[in-house]
Amino acid sequence: MHTVTKTGSEDFGRLSEPFRRELLAYCYRMLGSVDEAEEVVQDIYLDAWRAYDGFEGRSSLRTWLYRIATRACLKALEKGRRRPLPADLGDPETSVRAGLARSPEVPWLQPIPDFLFTAAPSDPATVVVQRNSLRLALMGALQQLPPRQRAVLILRDVLQWRATEVAELLQMTTAAVNSALQRARAQVPLREDGLSEPDEPRQRALLDRYVTAFETADVDQLVAVLTEDARWEMPPIATWFEGRDTILAFLVQQMRTIGPAELVATSANGQPAFAVYARGRDGARHPHALHVLTVTAAGVSRVVAFHGSALFPLFGL
Repeated sequence: MHTVTKTGSEDFGRLSEPFRRELLAYCYRMLGSVDEAEEVVQDIYLDAWRAYDGFEGRSSLRTWLYRIATRACLKALEKGRRRPLPADLGDPETSVRAGLARSPEVPWLQPIPDFLFTAAPSDPATVVVQRNSLRLALMGALQQLPPRQRAVLILRDVLQWRATEVAELLQMTTAAVNSALQRARAQVPLREDGLSEPDEPRQRALLDRYVTAFETADVDQLVAVLTEDARWEMPPIATWFEGRDTILAFLVQQMRTIGPAELVATSANGQPAFAVYARGRDGARHPHALHVLTVTAAGVSRVVAFHGSALFPLFGL
């Protein structure tokens, strides 16, 4: 068995630890799951620690770690399980009378808490880039790409690696990397069309109205915050709605069930998010859903409400 000297082990820990957050973000982009990404990162560091004594420094330690990470992610993706959002699977439901199709067997895309990938203090410009490149809509689109195209797009357009570096890491020709990048770009826009960020006072006002609407069960006020073409998704429920009027009809029914709720602010994928606690039959508040919002200058254009309590511990809730 290959062993690592004590000095080498200490050096590896000190030199490699600064890359842990960005490797987690990279693996999350590749896999669409925080749970799987954290497991893979643990394996990456164990494998790298075992092999560190033989690391000859022909590339940087960061590049070497990314090589190990990419191999691990591609191996994990051999099962072919893509992690979608409901809008990736079919058209929106036009009638709230049709009922909700729950699909717990689908490996849904998971949101990632901001604190897992944003170190503090950090350069503000870097934080903005990190957050924008982890938006839920982009993560959902990435999951539709073949694994190697996914890796090429992330390495080239998100991490800004040169084509020659990506070719060496993935053992591809530069021409093959450029071809894969072109195909990936055609399918996955790194910027959401029509997404115009509101200024901070406008965003704060929209979010305050969103919270108040839920805490007072005021559906009219809630829908007034949404854009005309807003989307409402609810994994693990495959059914989703589009358009303010359809969402209004759905939420009227929902509010009768959950009533006034309590919201706790958090953040996911660089976007505002809220943990929603609904009152149960016992009169106590219980975890109901985690809402991740896309906020534009015109209003809230997308809500992905991850139903259930499974994600609450991940967010420290």
